[in-house]
Amino acid sequence: MSIFEQNLDRRPANHVPLSPVSFLTRAARIYPNRVAVIHGERRFTYAAFLERSRRLASALARAGVGKGDTVAIMAPNTPQMLEAHYAVPMLGAVLCSINIRLDAEAIGFILRHSEAKVVLTDTEFASVMGPAVADIPILVVDIDDAGGTWIGAVEYESFLEGGDPGHPVLLPDDEWQAIGLNYTSGTTGNPKGVVVHHRGAYLNACANALTFGLSPQSVYLWTLPMFHCNGWTYTWAVTLAGGTHVCLRRVEPALIFSAIAEHGVTHMCGAPVVLSMLIHAPSSVRRAFDQTVKIATGGAAPPSTVITQMEAMGFAVTHLYGLTESYGPSTVCLWQPGLDDLPIAEKSAFMARQGVNTPMLEEAAVLNPATMQKMPADGATMGELMLRGNTVMKGYLKNPAATEEAFAGGWFHTGDLAVMHPDGYVEIKDRAKDIIISGGENISSLEVEEVIYKHPSVMEAAVVARPDEKWGETPQAFVTLKPGAAEVTEAEIIAWCRQHLAHYKCPRFVTFGPLPKTSTGKIQKFDLRERARAG
Repeated sequence: MSIFEQNLDRRPANHVPLSPVSFLTRAARIYPNRVAVIHGERRFTYAAFLERSRRLASALARAGVGKGDTVAIMAPNTPQMLEAHYAVPMLGAVLCSINIRLDAEAIGFILRHSEAKVVLTDTEFASVMGPAVADIPILVVDIDDAGGTWIGAVEYESFLEGGDPGHPVLLPDDEWQAIGLNYTSGTTGNPKGVVVHHRGAYLNACANALTFGLSPQSVYLWTLPMFHCNGWTYTWAVTLAGGTHVCLRRVEPALIFSAIAEHGVTHMCGAPVVLSMLIHAPSSVRRAFDQTVKIATGGAAPPSTVITQMEAMGFAVTHLYGLTESYGPSTVCLWQPGLDDLPIAEKSAFMARQGVNTPMLEEAAVLNPATMQKMPADGATMGELMLRGNTVMKGYLKNPAATEEAFAGGWFHTGDLAVMHPDGYVEIKDRAKDIIISGGENISSLEVEEVIYKHPSVMEAAVVARPDEKWGETPQAFVTLKPGAAEVTEAEIIAWCRQHLAHYKCPRFVTFGPLPKTSTGKIQKFDLRERARAG
């Protein structure tokens, strides 16, 4: 045994399990009177935030919730969602945040599969939650935040009144202990339950606070759903920084602009659809603000036109990449010296990259999935983006086969095809399932979409594979025009693409109309692929 392993054991003085629960107790101690949460006319200080979370933990404990039990919640971005992110894990229980746009059948599956003992549910969703819990033995606590039908045994505020404000804040025995359960939005069959742990939540929140520049002066607007990857762990990161959470039940341009102007919002996150929503908001709902608002976006890379328009409105865009399996953000397109001096086209092209691994993720690499060897960092050779580190999930609940497949070869397989640039920045080229193979040639749907987005009349675009007898597959574009834009024909969009792309990459079919989206604003390409096949 090494001399450095003799009489140098872990003990309470030098080893404390990492958990983001500790962020709230720290913030309440340092900033007890600072406004922690804003929700409409309501204001909660950090001292009150902690007390309410302790009351909720106590009430849940009295209802029989203990270590390893699941507590589900279905609510929009409200204070109750924030409180649950601290109260549930301080019991050693596991929080399962449910997508608010799911139907009763999907909700019922999640409640059964997760073996939830309690569900906290906003009354707005009574029409789907009611049928979902009809035959499930579960305690239902109604959150009457904006009026609605009560379906449970008790209302949230009454439930809290029965809790002890001095309930102990417990950290996990082991930081590998589960803190959250998030269900992926599967396109076929039942969704998979992603299990995340205290250590990963703590570290990912730290990474977000660092890379996004959060501080005690930060005012964070909740335009990203808290149910999505626990709000990319910003539910914990903002508290770590001692910033202010500004809750928002609905993501609407008028509400967003008002909140930015009235509360001095400095940071926010959202899918590309949120950026598009703000850009195309009518002038009647826009509000002027003096501060620069940092906005992080994930999902598809923001087109250069979107970055330019957002900057003109006073927003600074940061491009992130991540998955439910990586607690949200796992890579970030970090600023580089000289970036701000580049011509806007070059700057936007760089900012559209998914970037480098966040500080708490060990590595993001582009590998050949067959050999698990790294691909050349030439910006051209495609492989699969893979991750490894402490901010990768524990695995899929009750699904060992899927877990083993995801972790094959010692890496987490994202399923995204990417290139590694010589400077070490990753750029996603497509989902493996979204790549279009036409006449044996690979066509990146993202590349075609980027060109279509630059058309002056286009607001949104998505490109998928359409079966073709001659070529195997050919690109089909689905396009949403800007409000009030001049009429554009299929032939004009195709001609536009042929001006800017190799002809084999250009769509041969264009369909106009609104695009189907998930609750987090991602375009549902599986739906579009079905339409293309039927076309």
